[in-house]
Amino acid sequence: MNALFDYILVHESAHEWWGNSITMKDQADMWIHESFATYAEGLYTECQQGKEAGAAYTIGQRKIIRNDRPIVGAYGVNDEGSGDMYDKGANMLHTIRQLVDDDAQWRGILRGLNRTFWHQTVMGKQVENYISTQAGVKLDKVFDQYLRTTMIPTFEYRITGDTLTYRWATVVPGFDMPLKVALDGTNYTVIRPTEKWKTARVKLASPADFKVDVNFYVVAKPVEATAP
Repeated sequence: MNALFDYILVHESAHEWWGNSITMKDQADMWIHESFATYAEGLYTECQQGKEAGAAYTIGQRKIIRNDRPIVGAYGVNDEGSGDMYDKGANMLHTIRQLVDDDAQWRGILRGLNRTFWHQTVMGKQVENYISTQAGVKLDKVFDQYLRTTMIPTFEYRITGDTLTYRWATVVPGFDMPLKVALDGTNYTVIRPTEKWKTARVKLASPADFKVDVNFYVVAKPVEATAP
């Protein structure tokens, strides 16, 4: 963890908002507390050291994600789900920030959650719906993927000449999360993979120059090919 501050102090202080102000109604939705409090550690790092450092902090937490069982547990039986609610949950939020792609709007969503649900007990779906509505982005499949499965979205691709062929694999049905990739090896462009193969033009000196934006919590997997 970052040696420049005690992350426990930041994490537990964040619970004044995520846990003590907005509180889960069912233990299955404990991610409302822990995902946001863990994400706050990265935001604190960003505040102190800059945006790149904040992103690196959250991305670095991926190495301890287990993907052993879903983050959301069974309702009505005091099942809090996987401990991945901390680090995987934070990376889900960091990924959603990329989808919003407007830091002022994202900050407004985080603050708006605390205004809208101030001193309330809520279900996870209420939080999910609020974020989707305020972002203006359809996020139901994103939440289902990261909260309710153990699968990391896999971006399968191959590059032949000047053509990139790509799709999503290991995803929930209908998963169509946009993704930023460097089609020219430098500048990131938004593409919209689905479970069906698609193509795009690339301008690369070498296929090895192709990059997927690391801020998205996904697996990028070059494949041989059955793609058209």
